[in-house]
Amino acid sequence: MTAPPISKPVTLLAGPTASGKSRLALEMAERAGAVIVNADSQQLYADLRVLSARPSADDEARAEHRLYGVAHAGDAWSVGRWSRTVLPVLAALRDAGRPALLVGGTGLYFSALTKGLANIPDVPTEVRDAACAAFDAGGEARFRRRLAEVDAAAEARIEAGDRQRLTRAWAVADHTGRALSDWTADTTPLLEPGSWTGLVIEPDRETLYAACDARVARMVEAGALEEVRALVARGLAPTLPAMKAVGVREFAAHLTGETTLATAVEATRQATRNYAKRQLTWFRNQTADWGRASF
Repeated sequence: MTAPPISKPVTLLAGPTASGKSRLALEMAERAGAVIVNADSQQLYADLRVLSARPSADDEARAEHRLYGVAHAGDAWSVGRWSRTVLPVLAALRDAGRPALLVGGTGLYFSALTKGLANIPDVPTEVRDAACAAFDAGGEARFRRRLAEVDAAAEARIEAGDRQRLTRAWAVADHTGRALSDWTADTTPLLEPGSWTGLVIEPDRETLYAACDARVARMVEAGALEEVRALVARGLAPTLPAMKAVGVREFAAHLTGETTLATAVEATRQATRNYAKRQLTWFRNQTADWGRASF
């Protein structure tokens, strides 16, 4: 496809993994003199250059990039921290008369910019720990029933197996006496209305899945195993966002002798396709009024 023109101070370019966002962003940035700003939660991490398919050094030389590889795997970044970091970047670009092109696949980052970020009070560690202990002791099904009593919307929204978000929803409700869903509904957009435009890259599913499989093959050739080996050697907590990146668990299982490389590659392909499918669904539901494009 032909790169669309940039017509607003801020352009949001979103889409699932392996959809071609980075390629299109480069074309758009070169044409308009825009700065590419990262809006992907995994590409924040310096330790995940291969697994997150971060822009290459050659790509970064073609256009200015910001907020790529700025965090370490042992440092957990939240949507709130990213938002607080990106806003000064956008303000500086605006003052310099430079268009900003935010590119990524993390839906919550785009939602924070366009719909707002809830000002949720900090939850004490002991409350968070108590929620995790209750989840582990009673299992997910029982925990969900308890959560539904205080925040039915969160229980219905959070995907199966997402212990982190389930326990956070419970902890917030328990500590504040108010449902997390109510907190998140009470928000103000971080970007001024009319200052931005949104575009979603939305390939057909067959094309996207083929691209996901091809990406995994390229990752293995580019050093994914070495990247995972270095992460595992650091003994980081498995609950950290970087340690939950697609491919870390799958390739780590091969490195410890639990699976063959072929099994690890196929598991990573499947996990990548599943992740892309969830992203497609999220963007279709949450950005229906944005423009659409496909390669």
